[in-house]
Amino acid sequence: MATSRFTGYLESRKNLTGSACGIAGLALTFAGVAGPYWPVVVAGLYGAGALIAPPERRPPPDFAEPSDRLDELRQDFARLCDHLGGIDLPPAASGRLAELTELLAALLDPGWVAEVLAGDPDGVHTLSRAVRQDVPEAVDTFVRTRWWTRLAPGAEPPERHLERQLAVLHEEADRLAAALRETEARRQESHTRYLEDRSR
Repeated sequence: MATSRFTGYLESRKNLTGSACGIAGLALTFAGVAGPYWPVVVAGLYGAGALIAPPERRPPPDFAEPSDRLDELRQDFARLCDHLGGIDLPPAASGRLAELTELLAALLDPGWVAEVLAGDPDGVHTLSRAVRQDVPEAVDTFVRTRWWTRLAPGAEPPERHLERQLAVLHEEADRLAAALRETEARRQESHTRYLEDRSR
C-alpha cells in the first residue's frame, strides 16, 4: 500500500514539475549562481515546482462492463419472473405476458445475442427499463386497479389496459431483436467481404 502510494507520487505531476525545477537549480549551482547555499536553492526550486504543478487528472468513473450489466439484468429478470409467477392474471393478459417474457429471456440468453447486445448501450437500456420498470409496473398497476373496479362497475376492464401495455412492450422488444439481427447480419457481411478481399 505504502509502495503504491510512493510510486504514485513519483509519477505525479507535482513530483515531475518539482524535479524539473530542482534540475534547473542544479544547473544554477554548476553555473556558480547558487554559491554555498545550493542545497537550499535546489530544495526551494523543487518545492516551488511542486506547488505550481497543474492538478492531477481525475480518473474516469468506473463504469460497469456491458457484460456485467447484462449479468445483473439477468438476475433481475429471474427475480421478476419469480414475482410474476405468483400473480393471477386473466388468460389473454397471461398469454401476452408469457410471449413477452419469452422474448426477453431470448434477448438475455448468453450467446451471440448477448454479445451483440453488449455493444448496444441503447438496447441494454431498453431491456433494462422493460425488466426493471415497465413490466412490473404494468402488472402491479393492473393488480391494484382490478380491486378498485369491483367498486366501480361499468369502467373499462383493467385487463384491457394491461394487454395493450404488454403488446406495446412486446413490439418494443421485437424491434430491439430485429435491430440486433440486422447488426449481426451486417457484421457477418463485413467479415465475408474482409475474407474475400484477403483471398484476392
